[in-house]
Amino acid sequence: MVRPRRIVLVRHGESEGNADDSVYEREPDHALRLTRNGREQAAAAGVRLREIFGNETISAYVSPYRRTLQTFRELGLDPTRVRMREEPRLREQDWGNWQDRADVRLQKAYRDAYGHFFYRFAQGESGADVYDRVGSFLESLYRSFEAPDHPQNVLLVTHGLTMRLFCMRWFHWSVAEFEALSNPGNGDFRMLLLGPDGRYRMDRPFERWTTPEPYDLDG
Repeated sequence: MVRPRRIVLVRHGESEGNADDSVYEREPDHALRLTRNGREQAAAAGVRLREIFGNETISAYVSPYRRTLQTFRELGLDPTRVRMREEPRLREQDWGNWQDRADVRLQKAYRDAYGHFFYRFAQGESGADVYDRVGSFLESLYRSFEAPDHPQNVLLVTHGLTMRLFCMRWFHWSVAEFEALSNPGNGDFRMLLLGPDGRYRMDRPFERWTTPEPYDLDG
């Protein structure tokens, strides 16, 4: 089994929906584009990643949303060293179809109160659903390591919640730990680095917005 030296997770650059949430009333979530600022964020991430990867090979998995595909393109990686494929299991948490802005804001407020992992959008997914499909993707990723010519790096271009859930699944974090973490910024990335003991460790943690509070099992 050939384990990659790095597994890099990149959040897409700023999208039209990040800049103006009224766009969800007119455009499908998957079709939203990067803003000019989002393209610049992705390009800046690309400068850093090209320095990190150097001349090494990369196996890239990209969410099929327009903003993630645009982010991958703006990274400016050498196409002769990258094996890229779309991966639907790395898509954003499904909210439904076209959304009323007031309803989305209300449901997000409910989600904040209820918990991001368990709350299910009325026509969409819960965080737990995303966790399950990320787990399915991880099984496929592990099998890919069996190829003797597997690239030296894995790159995932995806979404903030999916990034956190990927790490939750990989490191076996609790739900309470997941709930305490904030999404990375647009165009930001985290790396899982292979250590001499064969274990992966994050280059830096996600920021916390609160301290994890485990359930009182006696209550």
